Amino acid sequence: MSYKDTYQHWLASPALSPEERAELTAIAGDEKEIESRFFGPLEFGTAGLRGIMGVGLNRMNVHVIRHATQAFAEVVLAEGPQAAARGVAICFDCRNHSQEFARAAACVMVGNGIPVRLFESLRPTPELSFAVREYGCIAGINVTASHNPKEYNGYKVYWADGAQLPPQHAAAIAERMARIDVFTGPKSADYDRALAEGKITLMGAETDEKFLAQVMGQVNDPGAVARVADTFKMVYTPFHGTGYKLIPEVLRRLGVKHLYCEPKQMVVDGSFPTVASPNPENPEGFYLAVDLAKEVGADFILGSDPDADRVGIMVRDPEGQFVTISGNQTGVLMLDYLIGAKKRAGTMPEKPVALKTIVTTEMARKVAEENGVACYDTFTGFKFMAEKKNQLEAAGEGKVIFSYEESYGYMLGDYVRDKDAVTAALVLTEMAAWYAGQGMTLYDALQALFRKYGNYGEKTLNLVMPGLDGLARMKALMERLRAHPLTEIAGTPVAVRRDYADGTQTDLATGAVSQMELSGSNVLKYHLADGTAIVVRPSGTEPKVKVYILAQGTSQADCQDKVARYAAWAETLKQ
Repeated sequence: MSYKDTYQHWLASPALSPEERAELTAIAGDEKEIESRFFGPLEFGTAGLRGIMGVGLNRMNVHVIRHATQAFAEVVLAEGPQAAARGVAICFDCRNHSQEFARAAACVMVGNGIPVRLFESLRPTPELSFAVREYGCIAGINVTASHNPKEYNGYKVYWADGAQLPPQHAAAIAERMARIDVFTGPKSADYDRALAEGKITLMGAETDEKFLAQVMGQVNDPGAVARVADTFKMVYTPFHGTGYKLIPEVLRRLGVKHLYCEPKQMVVDGSFPTVASPNPENPEGFYLAVDLAKEVGADFILGSDPDADRVGIMVRDPEGQFVTISGNQTGVLMLDYLIGAKKRAGTMPEKPVALKTIVTTEMARKVAEENGVACYDTFTGFKFMAEKKNQLEAAGEGKVIFSYEESYGYMLGDYVRDKDAVTAALVLTEMAAWYAGQGMTLYDALQALFRKYGNYGEKTLNLVMPGLDGLARMKALMERLRAHPLTEIAGTPVAVRRDYADGTQTDLATGAVSQMELSGSNVLKYHLADGTAIVVRPSGTEPKVKVYILAQGTSQADCQDKVARYAAWAETLKQ
């Protein structure tokens, strides 16, 4: 079927509400918009679905949700009756239509004979991962677009270990979606009837308390906050999202007396009225929190994204200005602090392990290994870190004390298998208070780590390739880099080239090719003669190619010079 035929098929469907049909009728003369909405379905991957909300096959709407859930239900049923009887946990965030989409997913699962545990209202992503594990569910669904702009929504899928779906199950769902009609395929139950019959069980305060008990178990130094509680001041913002309730509660239980929550951004609102992008990676979103911190005299600002899986911080520098601590740097600070705190408390496990991704700073490896902690790389995504954690711990080869990636995601403890802003907020605040007790801000602490472990600097560039030809341009770029392997970048020789698609590593000095442990991902990594590493990776959820610059240098200024030079080169890749 052409996109025009698909448009007509949707327009004629009795499944559409009058409002949905009116939305499609309004674009009748707009060929470009029709093509954009109907040229093909949203691609189902290991991260599930993510897209702009609206009516259409290539949009996030209740019909696409039911379609995906029917396919997911069939994958669950294929595991057998006992597995399906374990049920599916479902969560949703603050975005427009999220609750509607979550209920639609619940009804399709029940329509297929699979019981559901549904959160009564919005909750953080890590609590969904926790609920899957806590209640022994076979799978989980979270309706969220994480930190994307307000126009987006998404559908994340989890398996029984509480981690996002493994590739084979994602492929099975995608294959079934291709066979199931979007309107007539899904089997759906009535929500109120399913609730009354106990086929949908609502989760609320009792699950919160179980989750919070686990989070509070991650306190390393109970006295860290107590020692400075009268003078320690901090500001928190949830960016209108799901962190608004549990994160302040965790910080109060930690003992923070002077917690200032940014009032405008404490309002739950999927339109995110105070920010262009509700992403803690973007420092401009912190402007209200910075104003509040200056007003109350705080040195520490913490912000979580709408589904509370990512967390970012800002700290006061020696000039009194608030500066961003990057995800790479935040992770290094946390790793170094955790190692020290666990050693002081006598809680460091035998064979401690830290996990990071191949695009995360090598400073983390330096911190880990200099302190007797093993450090392993994984592919980008917490499902891979969860997989490595499970593998290492099951084999008795190590106990993971910390996992993180540069994009503001951190995983601690054994009760979640995804990034977790709630627990990270606890540890970050404890760490900030501990350093305050030493007369230091986190800015001071970071400078001390550079002096101790060496100078590192990082930058991530997003080469956005929107439009219908975006995927083709992304593919062409990766094919070009493989067809014409780089021997130098911005005038610096490439020493080692790694292709994670086939797992080969090439030493350019000798021409020797060896096999790496990791393979099967469309990623290229270049190790340069000056100690810099550059990674090129297409995003799995957005129309862009990411370029990661991981520099080492004799000083911070030297690192920044290298970052600037290689960033200028990276921009040429779009041409």
